[in-house]
Amino acid sequence: MIRSLVVAVAAACLPVSVLAASSTCGADALGTSRTLVLKREGAAYGTEQHGPLPLKPGEVVLTFDDGPRAESTPPVLTALADQCVKATFFMVGENMVKNPDLARRIVAEGHSTAMHSLNHRNMSQLSESEQRADLKANQDAYSATLGTAAPAYRFPFLAESAPLLSELKAQGVTVMSVDLGIQDWLPDQTADILTARLLSQLKLKGGGIILMHDGQDITAASLPQMLKALKDNGYRVVHVEWEK
Repeated sequence: MIRSLVVAVAAACLPVSVLAASSTCGADALGTSRTLVLKREGAAYGTEQHGPLPLKPGEVVLTFDDGPRAESTPPVLTALADQCVKATFFMVGENMVKNPDLARRIVAEGHSTAMHSLNHRNMSQLSESEQRADLKANQDAYSATLGTAAPAYRFPFLAESAPLLSELKAQGVTVMSVDLGIQDWLPDQTADILTARLLSQLKLKGGGIILMHDGQDITAASLPQMLKALKDNGYRVVHVEWEK
């Protein structure tokens, strides 16, 4: 009831609302410090391309692209659950169709979900009609799998295009870019390399939206170490959700 009231007030007068996190995690867990509830509107966030989310210094938002993937998404979910951390998953439409139960598991475990194209093509290299068709197919796959409309979209390769930016804004879909990434898609990465890169980027940026990939085996294997590093270095996780 309290959460519903907060969201209702925010919808009337504020762009976002902030909910206190409730957690039964032990002191050693990273946990989720608070929840940021965004309106379903055509806003855009992520300082690589847009303005920032309303975060405080030292706050981070964990986001994962390219799943769901049967081999690597489950250990990512396990690592997050072990630390009582909530994240946002930007899912590829074809992967949702291929792994619908896994997509629904992500939602059931309290994480946020959004779109990441139908099959991960670079939108800036497609015609306007192809871009719009890809978005429609992605939306259809999302709604058929999860039974609701997707609140947000992240462009593959962060390659934003004017036609889709305009379409997403018109539909009230949030565009989510990033503040920093760990380049976990590169070959020959290790947990130590990814953790060091994460901390280096955070020291430079001070916090923000972190881009990772649950489609990568190394990310799944390295996530427990990275979450511990966030805890040890005093970073606080903010979970992003959208109004229902």
